[in-house]
Amino acid sequence: MNDNVILVGKKPPMAYVLAAITQFSNGQKEVHIKARGRSINTAVDVAEIVRKRFLHDVQLRSIDIGTEEKDDPEKGKFNVSTITILLGK
Repeated sequence: MNDNVILVGKKPPMAYVLAAITQFSNGQKEVHIKARGRSINTAVDVAEIVRKRFLHDVQLRSIDIGTEEKDDPEKGKFNVSTITILLGK
């Protein structure tokens, strides 16, 4: 996995905000914030907190949404929504 990809999960949003700020301060020009399912809300919050509170020069480059098909032995096949938010300087 690339250094500039942040996978959003169950941690508080500020943990991912700190990770994004660290990536930008280490010289990355772009940071990808990725999430699936219920974590999509957190990913959007992370992107907005980074842009509006901390790094005002960071811009929203793109948002990609999609669906992944998962296969669970108990549930069978089901769809999971995904989002990738690209932030850049």
